[in-house]
Amino acid sequence: MNLSFTAEERAFQAEIRDFIAEHLTDDLRRDYDLTASVYAEPEVSQPWHRILYARGWVAPHWPREFGGTGWTPVQRYLFELETSRAGAPALHPQGLRYVGPVIMRFGNDEQRRTYLPRILSGEDYWCQGYSEPEAGSDLASLRTRAVRDGDHYVVTGTKIWTTHAHYANRMFALVRTSQEARKQDGISFLLIDLDSPGISIRPILTIGGDHEVNQVFLDDVRVPVANRVGAEGQGWSYGKFLLEFERGAAVVSGRLRRALHRVEQLAARYRDGDAPLADRPDIAARLCELDIDIDAIEMLELRVLAESQHSDKPGATISSILKLRVSQTHQAIASLALSVIGPDALFWEPGRPLYRLTNAPLLPDDSLPVLARYLDTRAYTIFGGTAEIQHDIIAKTLIDRHSRA
Repeated sequence: MNLSFTAEERAFQAEIRDFIAEHLTDDLRRDYDLTASVYAEPEVSQPWHRILYARGWVAPHWPREFGGTGWTPVQRYLFELETSRAGAPALHPQGLRYVGPVIMRFGNDEQRRTYLPRILSGEDYWCQGYSEPEAGSDLASLRTRAVRDGDHYVVTGTKIWTTHAHYANRMFALVRTSQEARKQDGISFLLIDLDSPGISIRPILTIGGDHEVNQVFLDDVRVPVANRVGAEGQGWSYGKFLLEFERGAAVVSGRLRRALHRVEQLAARYRDGDAPLADRPDIAARLCELDIDIDAIEMLELRVLAESQHSDKPGATISSILKLRVSQTHQAIASLALSVIGPDALFWEPGRPLYRLTNAPLLPDDSLPVLARYLDTRAYTIFGGTAEIQHDIIAKTLIDRHSRA
């Protein structure tokens, strides 16, 4: 694996930095830094989405034929690295990273013409209808039914932990279209208009105080058969394809390093007597350990970069390794930040979003989101496949390789 970038790639990196310096405002950066939840609200992510769309850079990983940049894997890596290092808001991934690639790979021409341009422009805002009250990690046990009625499916059931459903106008969902086959084989992939009659959305407040997730109820919702992606009963395969992108396609080492840098700044400001906390041996050692952990994640991402020269998706095993380590590192950084601010962590700000508070908060900006962020990161080892599921995937791969040896 060649870890050196060419002169052309370095020039491209400089072009990205210049673009960020010109277009990323201090307000956008501050709002994103004060976002404690996993995904930024549309009022934070969508302005940056529109800026990138105007430049033609909103979908670095999409092929040019579908409106993407057509960039090489190295260019995509550099773009994600530089935007995350600069503190640019992460774009909402449900359309660009999740359902977009599924429609490109498994959808028909009409679906590509209809949905892909609207994902690129930000006109459509998507949410993911996977988990159910009794089907989370065991997703194949989902019960939401889609019964064929002429040119429509009649969909009945409920989805839970549905991120940003209260903002979205569309949902991609796994639904059960057959009870007769093996449970994985009776699932189909539907694109659902959330303005359809029979849909109601109930908010769920997370432990961190944010309204990020919801429960979505579908009561005899009529969905055109034309909104089914691919063949009936093949949704499980399409869903697994999508999860590889959810778990391992993004470059996150830059965001982790920026988060750790914020903790370093806190440790330099908070005191232990006359000395900054950063000088205390246990804090200094933990900062170094986390820096090394991020180095290791960066090497994994570079491995994915190298393998992407030959494949258009990350691969299940490396995706699970990245999902596991990134989740754990997010949690470790948040835990250290909590330790650094000490008694200030007892202060609870109930107002949301934190960047729009009208009253003067009792804590400065760098301390204000620490407690909420710590609480929200508890979910990192649950969503997108629990840590236990990722361990199972990794272990099965190792066992299969050993048995074939």
